[in-house]
Formats: sequence, structure tokens, C-alpha cells
Amino acid sequence: MKKPNILLITSDQQHWNTIGAFNPELSTPNLDRLVQEGTTFTRAYCPNPTCTPTRSSIITGQYPSQHGAWTLGTKLLEDRHTVGEDFKKADYRTALIGKAHFQPLKSTEEYPSLEAYPILQDLDYWKAFDQPFYGFDHVELARNHTNEAHVGQHYALWMEEKGLTNWRDYFLAPTGTMDPNQLHHWAIPEEFHYNTWIAERTNALLEQYKESDDGFFLWSSFFDPHPDYLVPSPWDTMYDPEKLTIPTVTPGEHEKNPPHFQLTQEENPDFSYLQESGYGVHGYHSHSRLPESERKQLVATYYGMISCMDAHIGRILDRLDELGLAENTIVVFTTDHGHFFGQHGLQYKGGFHYEDLIKLPFIVRYPGQVPAGKTSSAIQSLVDLAPTFLSMAGLPIPCFMTGVDQSSVWTGQAERARDHAICEFRHEKTTIHQKTYVNDRYKLTVYYNQTYGELFDLQEDPGEIRNLWDDPDFKDLKSRLMLSYIWAELGKEPIAMPRIWHA
Repeated sequence: MKKPNILLITSDQQHWNTIGAFNPELSTPNLDRLVQEGTTFTRAYCPNPTCTPTRSSIITGQYPSQHGAWTLGTKLLEDRHTVGEDFKKADYRTALIGKAHFQPLKSTEEYPSLEAYPILQDLDYWKAFDQPFYGFDHVELARNHTNEAHVGQHYALWMEEKGLTNWRDYFLAPTGTMDPNQLHHWAIPEEFHYNTWIAERTNALLEQYKESDDGFFLWSSFFDPHPDYLVPSPWDTMYDPEKLTIPTVTPGEHEKNPPHFQLTQEENPDFSYLQESGYGVHGYHSHSRLPESERKQLVATYYGMISCMDAHIGRILDRLDELGLAENTIVVFTTDHGHFFGQHGLQYKGGFHYEDLIKLPFIVRYPGQVPAGKTSSAIQSLVDLAPTFLSMAGLPIPCFMTGVDQSSVWTGQAERARDHAICEFRHEKTTIHQKTYVNDRYKLTVYYNQTYGELFDLQEDPGEIRNLWDDPDFKDLKSRLMLSYIWAELGKEPIAMPRIWHA
């Protein structure tokens, strides 16, 4: 039997409850199609709620504390083993189209970055670029979310090749000339949007693989719905802000939380006590300044971005069908981490490990192998993707990968492969350093050098409103969960090699 192809499709910063099949306020017919044709896992988690750490975990099968890309502004060192290397050894073609973010926007002599200025916008360099990148033998990259000035690399080349010679008009200074006060509507024609680029280039590779009869591991990495909130017509007016459910804070819910939660609800909070490196930290600012009308509109735009992306994911799925590749291709759709758009009074992301931020949409389709139209509560982690892809392809899993092989769960032969997930967030060396342990019912979050923490009963309190950390009635439960968390940490330690003899 021919080994299966792997097609990983990811969004960026997508809330778990933004698939139309489960949320009637959104329209996502193509993700709904995957839901109907595959298994949806309702308890999938990220290993870190920011881009670089989690994306590095996807390709290494290790946690951020293990592979070394521990926060934004760091890089995945080039000597780290990636799953693409394993697939290449097995004669697979490997490729990444879209967002990588394995490296920072700044480059130094000691830690050079190909995703940094000025090389980021050296289009001649990228036109000639033909070298492997973290186990991918072919990459086509971009770095901007919506109209960010970081636009460049292969996406800018593609726009020029398509005849959009004035592409800088649609991006911010200093790269472009777009008005920074323009919100929600992005004037760039959809035919030049990066969703179109990713779908078109993914389909071109699929055609190559079909013609050459090569197996492939292909990652189609979309940028949306990561803010800023901008989307072209007609998606920017697809949703009526007045008809959407807009999440809000529950009065008093942060009174028993660690101090940084309540500070976000103040008009001018002081987070200087957490500043350590001098670099920016996500989430540690006021979240209370958005007027209600703007909060409603940003949700409408966020949903429009998802629906637009869904349409282009549909183009990829359709091409798989047309090429006759769908039957032998494992398709996984997920995101790198979640998003706040008002839940708990929060916006975007940060050191707040609510389900909204660390739980993910997660769908697996493999005709005849993965049950169709099924939902499963078996816990998944993005760190499991690399070992599971290898297992599904019949390839050996390196012993130093600390993710769990989920193949028997995906195929419906086992109820679960793990009883917990761990999410790490280390945004400063010491002052912002936390880990969350979540099992079937409870969630525990601990902070480095702090006695405060979080304990939620997800069964009785699915909205995570009542923090039980200091509740004397739950003292014994907290002790048991702390022990379970320690066991989980011991269980995820990497092994460099198997034991091969007595001594």
C-alpha cells in the first residue's frame, strides 16, 4: 500500500469555536466539509499560545522548553531535528507555503534570521532562494499579518509577477503608503490577497507531486484571522456586528485571579514589575479601552477573515479531489493558538491560559482510515503532530520527540493516547513564566516563584469564572493536581537515545 501524503493546513490565532458546523453565527462551508468527512477533536491544545514556540513544536515534536524557541523574538536553532528531515529520508517531498515564523524580525551575528530586515525585503534574494529550511526542501514565505510593513519575501514577488506593481499602496509605512487609520476594510483586491497566493501555490505543488507521483508532506500556513482586523470586500461586510454574540467580562471574575488579570481591566495599569528584557510583551496592557461599537465590529471582521480563508481552503480541497489525491492524503486543519475577542474582558493573547487562548479547532480527514462525521474529546496537542504524522506514514519516530503518537486515536482504534496536555508560556526569563496542566476535568496553572495560581473545574465551571486556587474546600484537589502536573513534567522529558545495554 502506498504511504499516505500529509497536508497540514493551519490558520493563525483562531478561536476554537469559529467553525460554522458548531457555531451557526459563522459560515465556513469548507471547514464544515472537513468536519463531515473527518473527525473533529474538541480537546486540542497548543504547547504555547504564541507563534514561534508553537510552530517550532509542530515541526520538532518537542515542547518550547525543549526545542529552545521559548518565546517570540527567539529562533528555532538550525541544528534542531525536524519532522521534515524524517520525511525527506523516506523520499517524501516537503514544502511550506505561507507563514513560518521560526525566526525573529531582527537578525544578529550570533543569531542570524532569514525572516528579518533587511533580507526580508530583498526580493532578488528570495527570487533566487533555493535551499532547505528546517526540513522543508521547498518554501515560499511571507511574514506580514494583513497590511503590516513586514511584507516581502515570496509573497511580494508573487504580487509583482501577477501585475500588482503598486502593491505597496496596500501596506503600512515605511514599506508602503496605506493610511494607518483605515480599519476593517482592506482595499487590496482579493485576487492579490495572501489567501489567494497560498491556495494558488499550494495547488501548483499538488499538481507537481501528482505528475511526478511523489509522496508529500506539505504545510499550507495561512496568516488569518490574526489581527490586525482587515479583510477585502465582500468579506468585510459579511457579518452584521449587531447580530453577533459579543463576549464580555463577568463582573468580579478576576478578584481571585493572579494580579495581572485584574490589571488588564484598569484604564492605566502599571505592568513595569513584569518588564525584564526591555522587549514588548503580549497582553500586559489595558484591555478596557475599546468602545462597545468597536468591539462588535472587530468580531464581525474577525469572522469575515475566517470565512475568506475558508473559501481558499476550499480551493485546496477541491484541487486535491480533482487530482485524485484526496483518498491517500491525510488532511489536518488546526491553528497555532487561540484568541480573545472579549472573553474575560481580554483581547488578542497573553499570559491568560483560558480555553479561549489555548484550545484549538482541530480536524483530521483520511478517507477510509479516520472515521467520518465524528467528534472526539480525546486530548490532543500540537506537539503530537510530528510523531503522529510519522506513525501514520509507517515511519519510525525519533526517541527524542516528546509528543504522543495519536495514530490509533485518529483512526478510531483507541479512545485516547494522553490524559492531559501541558501549555507553556515564558515571555520573560523569570517574571513571565507559567505552565498549565489540563486533564479531562481540571485545569491548573502555576507561576515561577509565585504562590498564586489558577485552578478551574471545567466540568462545573466551563466558562472559567471561579478560580479555586485559594479555596480551602479544594485544597486536597489542588495537591493532587500539583502531583499530577509534576508527573506530567517528568513524563515529557526528552530521551536522546534508547538504552542499548545493561551498563
